[in-house]
Amino acid sequence: MRKIEHIGIAVKSIENSNVLFEKLFGRAHYKIEEVASEGVNTSFFHIGPNKIELLESTNPDSPIAKFIEKKGEGIHHIAFDVDDIRAEMKRLQEEGFTLLNEEPKKGADNKLVCFLHPKTTNGVLIELCQDAG
Repeated sequence: MRKIEHIGIAVKSIENSNVLFEKLFGRAHYKIEEVASEGVNTSFFHIGPNKIELLESTNPDSPIAKFIEKKGEGIHHIAFDVDDIRAEMKRLQEEGFTLLNEEPKKGADNKLVCFLHPKTTNGVLIELCQDAG
């Protein structure tokens, strides 16, 4: 893991949350993108070398909808940038962590992604991200 790639925040409304975070950060989001496979719309902000990703559910059965229903809006995950996602997935699995997907998936912002089960990471959902190229 090279650095924190982004912090994901679950929100009920991308539109309303973009206004709030634009005021908070003093700058506009740079991208909105749908990730149909995950049932979310995303919005990204650059904050110095870091990114914040807002996640809004596009259907009531999505992981984000379930998260908000259970815990409310707030920090959903921390994503880490990796050089080789497959090698990192193998290493972490060998260390005893549970992967939520066996193969990297296409994620937002032109990334390959994999999530680690929060039961094996002290309750924190961890995302691995590699530039898709």
